[in-house]
Amino acid sequence: MDHSGGCHCGNIHVLLRLSKPPENNPVRTCTCSFCRSHNPGMISDPSGLLEVSADNWSLVELYRFGTRTADFLICRRCGVFIAAISDLETTPCGVVNVNCLEDRSRFIAPVTMHEFQSETLGARIARRAANWMPAVVRR
Repeated sequence: MDHSGGCHCGNIHVLLRLSKPPENNPVRTCTCSFCRSHNPGMISDPSGLLEVSADNWSLVELYRFGTRTADFLICRRCGVFIAAISDLETTPCGVVNVNCLEDRSRFIAPVTMHEFQSETLGARIARRAANWMPAVVRR
């Protein structure tokens, strides 16, 4: 099942391939200050695929904070937070903000709040390897 989306101004594009229907995908957020500020609903599917591209990569902010283990992709023009991509694995993996998808209203699972701030670096990498989806960033 393919889902497309992107940022508000149209510079960043997302293609998401999921192995199950939108309503069966868990939606989550966390207690970090970034998520509290942006209010994303994050989804991933280890059996799926996230593809991100941009018309102009100079308008894409790759923001790292905290443990500096993932790039948070934000459009510099319109401010939309798109996805987080981790490069600590041999294959990049990511999560996508459901709010940037065209069919976001189909992702109806209640948002589950998680607290990751006390997580060790090793636990964080293992969690992402198990739960995040393969990601392709087309530059």
